Amino acid sequence: MHHASIRTADIHRAVAFYERLGFSLEERFTTGATLACWMTGLGGRIELIQIPQPNPTADAFGDEHYTGYYHLSFDLTEVTESLPVWLEQLRSRFLPEDPPEGANANAVVDQSGEGLRVLLEPEQQMIGEGLYEVAFIADADGLPLEFIRVIRHGR
Repeated sequence: MHHASIRTADIHRAVAFYERLGFSLEERFTTGATLACWMTGLGGRIELIQIPQPNPTADAFGDEHYTGYYHLSFDLTEVTESLPVWLEQLRSRFLPEDPPEGANANAVVDQSGEGLRVLLEPEQQMIGEGLYEVAFIADADGLPLEFIRVIRHGR
């Protein structure tokens, strides 16, 4: 696969989010009259495209009747020995450097103030005959991202 394309309401916020996940900006360009870029990381490439006057993001994770593309999945088997530890390290990248006065110092927020939203804390799941650690977070626009680590391959 060459890349997965993600439409975003704010490309600058999305780039900052994916950089915190470990992606690097590869190339900036325009498509039509809008900003776009390719980013590489976690074994793949994504394309971000800024959408002028975006509609609200569908709730692909929470709406059990949603149909269409569901999520991107990143295999972290070679990156970490523990998905819970990896997620805690990721959370620390979203902590504000200087929390506003009176704010909870443990709150996880990004530059937009929206924060790292964990949709599913890491848990073990049997998928077929394999055993995996699985977690989901929401990206800067609320799209679900899955992170998976192989504990034991099936067969």
